[in-house]
Amino acid sequence: MNQDAAQAVIVATSFVARGSVGLRATGFALERLGHPVWAVPTVFLPWHPGHGRATRSVPDAGGFAAGVEELADSRWLDEVGAIVTGYLGAADQATALVRLVETAKARRPEILYFCDPVIGDEAGLYVPEATATAIRDRLLPLADIATPNRHELGWLTGQPTDSVGAALAAARALGPARVLATSVPALMRNSVAMVYATPHGAFASEHPLVAHTPRGAGDLAAGLLAHQILAGASDELALERTAAGAFEIVARSARAGADELAIVVEQGRLPRPMAMVQMRRLAEAKG
Repeated sequence: MNQDAAQAVIVATSFVARGSVGLRATGFALERLGHPVWAVPTVFLPWHPGHGRATRSVPDAGGFAAGVEELADSRWLDEVGAIVTGYLGAADQATALVRLVETAKARRPEILYFCDPVIGDEAGLYVPEATATAIRDRLLPLADIATPNRHELGWLTGQPTDSVGAALAAARALGPARVLATSVPALMRNSVAMVYATPHGAFASEHPLVAHTPRGAGDLAAGLLAHQILAGASDELALERTAAGAFEIVARSARAGADELAIVVEQGRLPRPMAMVQMRRLAEAKG
């Protein structure tokens, strides 16, 4: 672990009162791993809408933009090592977040921007198309790292993502230098893969499918990957630890019958996950 592990991370995504999605997953994991989190809620809900009726409360556009601009101009920006954006409550929030990323990088070029394009799943988009388009056209081009699930990756690129090879090709086409694609069909039966494309090569992790997976695994994976990169892990080790950490929390949550990720109960597993994942190198960097 190097000194970068203690750097603060700005996390802009959804906030729920009950549950372990959005900020409750990404932000909590980062804090448990030692990073101060500057939390920027893009929408408030009592719980994930998948549980039933959940009233959405989206910040006033002007107030959201003003608050984010103050973060961008903050005298404490030197504390920040990364910015993570996830679910947007409205398309116009992308404008404020673009300003945040551009201003922060102008002051500190070493700040990393992680774009988690939380826009959909196997059923299709679950945000308005205008919001998905704003993420694709405005935020992704600024990203150093992107962490879509395979359905999001397919929508964003217009390419198939139904195999490890197809997901890798789509990840290479997405734009950011590093792309972690989650929920990819694995080569092993009854397994799921993460595909990680980087400038130094590409890697896949595989582990058994978990039935009745609680929501929030992608949010958790984004936080774990941000930690590993800030901590200076190699590409392969960053993927292995991210996949193992997410798999262990998901598996333990499902085994306990939890309807949410049991991140708080199982938080001791985050620094040193014991779950085993299968690792493979997929491709070498092009010369």
